[in-house]
Amino acid sequence: MEKSYKENKDFFNEVSTYDDKKNRIIVITSGKGGVGKTTATANIGMSIARLGYKVALIDADIGLRNLDLLLGLENRILYTAMDILEGQCRLDQALVRDKRWKNLSLLAISKNRQKYNVTQKNMQNLVNSLSSLGYQFILLDCPAGIDVGFINAICSADEAIIVTTPEITAIRDGDRVAGLLEANGIYNVKLLVNRIRPDMIKNNDMMSVSDVQEMLGIPLLGAIPEDNQVLIATNRGEPLVLKKKLTLSGIAFENAARRLIGKQDYFIDLNTPYKGMFQKLQEFFLGSN
Repeated sequence: MEKSYKENKDFFNEVSTYDDKKNRIIVITSGKGGVGKTTATANIGMSIARLGYKVALIDADIGLRNLDLLLGLENRILYTAMDILEGQCRLDQALVRDKRWKNLSLLAISKNRQKYNVTQKNMQNLVNSLSSLGYQFILLDCPAGIDVGFINAICSADEAIIVTTPEITAIRDGDRVAGLLEANGIYNVKLLVNRIRPDMIKNNDMMSVSDVQEMLGIPLLGAIPEDNQVLIATNRGEPLVLKKKLTLSGIAFENAARRLIGKQDYFIDLNTPYKGMFQKLQEFFLGSN
């Protein structure tokens, strides 16, 4: 067994120079905590996997992982990326395949009670190793804040999705993150506005999606409505996009995933989703009414 671990470390070092740009490495970030980054990572990742792509999700929040809970994989994590770096296991042993879609895998950086200093080189080696295994999409669930955890998560990414809510505090943090991404050479950035309430927008009690987009100056990937089913789905360990009868937020997440891979260029109508899911977003929702 010791020999296999040594071979694994040798393999890990060899693939650190892997440079295949065919896959897409996307960090999902926000700056402010509690805006729905992990929910977005789980649902967008699952949606892309359901479209036939090989997807790897990395929970980069050291010591405070939650992505495994949203996917219902918390009881199947035996090894983490820290075990790989220490030579205690192979990469394929730390990867946890989803029970429902085998082309979706999860890699946790550490266990909840572990706290290690992961370097940028460690993160780049992990991502390069996953790339060498043929993963077409690698999504990194970035920790909140803009400290070393944030820097380590974005260092290997080529693209970014900034998740925010229509609150001025979240928007300001999102603007700060956008500047840091650009400073670190990530220019392909998209915006996901979460927890939208069309009724409040109509009554001018909430900023519209166009208001948020104008403040941040970032191309819009999608708008996700407020949905009580998010809590239920989280407790069940089943992403919203897997429900037999999709809720409005589930449709919106699927829409965002399809836009991300270039399969559609329209927005759903959040007021009449089933009637207008193949129509563009209504003008009143964008604040033009």
